[in-house]
Amino acid sequence: MSTRKQLKALVQARRGLLVPGAFNALSARVIEDLGFEALYLKGAGQTNMYFGLPDQGFMGLHELADHTARIRDAVQLPLIVDADTGFGNALNVRHTVRVLERAGADCIQLEDQVAPKRCGHFAGKEVISTDEAVAKIKAAVDARQDSDLLILARTDACAQHGFEAAIERAHRFSEAGADILFVEAVTTAEQIRDLPQRLDKPQLINMVIGGKTPIVDSEELAGLGYGLVLYANAALQGAVAGMQKALTVLRESHALNEDPTLVVSFSERQRLVGKPAWDAFEKLYAS
Repeated sequence: MSTRKQLKALVQARRGLLVPGAFNALSARVIEDLGFEALYLKGAGQTNMYFGLPDQGFMGLHELADHTARIRDAVQLPLIVDADTGFGNALNVRHTVRVLERAGADCIQLEDQVAPKRCGHFAGKEVISTDEAVAKIKAAVDARQDSDLLILARTDACAQHGFEAAIERAHRFSEAGADILFVEAVTTAEQIRDLPQRLDKPQLINMVIGGKTPIVDSEELAGLGYGLVLYANAALQGAVAGMQKALTVLRESHALNEDPTLVVSFSERQRLVGKPAWDAFEKLYAS
């Protein structure tokens, strides 16, 4: 079964599948190695880790496509790609979908913010008109070459226009052909409970550590009917915490040994990047 068909089946099961966010190929390898069933290429993670910048629309399409292709080559898991606003209007969205589909995305997420977008849990977000947002989702649906490629439609309207307006937008996105719906940054437990009852398509909910949405266990979210439970920033925040911890010890003690509470072993690092397989290739071609 293709990764796109796998993802479609996982989403339609509505069992609250945990999906961590990756920010590069090695983080994707770790996610796969730990037994997760899908991963999410997060725009914020790439912007933070590659550029040292906040999630405010600094990543370009072809940078995103390059990262997508690298991760697609590194892992076999279904891959959801965060394409932000689609890098422009409906015509740009059409081009974005074609580029990311070729790069190996199994699902492409598009949102309705005014460009340059902001992280969904930042203040000051604004959204485009409902009609323009719907047109962009239609363009995305029309652009895909493989009918198994999923379109994930996100709305950030809750912050600017309220929960009911966000629900209405999500309905319109569903009618436009979106496969998965994502109402970002809901703020109450009641809203979390309401969403699966009021929207027909499978849904993603984003658990942002330190964000605006209350953290709820994935099993409870599965019981409510959510398809995907996203922890977009868990790997990123864990990586930063780990770097700070290890480097603080180095700064204070002037040395750092192979302490498993601080760093992975040299051999573990080589295993994760596939060195044994490359060693085997080297022997094969040498003979």
